[in-house]
Amino acid sequence: MIRVCIADDQALIRSGLKALLTLFEGIVVCTEAADGEAAVDVVAADRPDVLLLDVRMPKLTGVEVVETLAARGILPPTLLLTTFEDDAALVAGVRAGARGFLLKAVTAETLVEAIRTVAGGGAYLFAPLTEGLDAARTGAWRDDAFETPDALTPREREVLKLMTSGISNGEIAEALRLSEGTVRNHVSNILSKLGVSDRTRAVLRALERKLV
Repeated sequence: MIRVCIADDQALIRSGLKALLTLFEGIVVCTEAADGEAAVDVVAADRPDVLLLDVRMPKLTGVEVVETLAARGILPPTLLLTTFEDDAALVAGVRAGARGFLLKAVTAETLVEAIRTVAGGGAYLFAPLTEGLDAARTGAWRDDAFETPDALTPREREVLKLMTSGISNGEIAEALRLSEGTVRNHVSNILSKLGVSDRTRAVLRALERKLV
């Protein structure tokens, strides 16, 4: 049985998720929290197997909750939930230790699959380009979606490390004393080797695989 904690400041969302999860075998909602501080407290007290955590919470944000629990050594496998795509929260959450990221608009089956995946030690990162599209046709990204990436060169690793800080190609070029065109070529090679289509997913993959 996978014991789940739901942390969301909207009671309707919490009750909806709880009702939804009761329809699936092997999953039970063991506790709830209405703000970030309460989420830290209930996780510390009840030690759930999976934490469903809203990105934007009062008192402590979702990312701050992840950071706090990780610092205490009690962070359970955590799925960050949001009603919109938020690349900054996605990167910050994964960097802090979250195991997944979902839009709240995903199907029940996708949510349950994500819960089971992270409970089993995996990662589930999902960022649809358009809400309501069939999951098979969205911009979904999962840890197992691509083959093992080709080895990055030392210079590409330097560029990738700077990409994780969110700076532009021009700023990377200045930092490494390269031309911006050279940096663009490195970024293109990095995306190709990691099997991703944009910088955000490259950063996520790098953080997930500890490439930087």
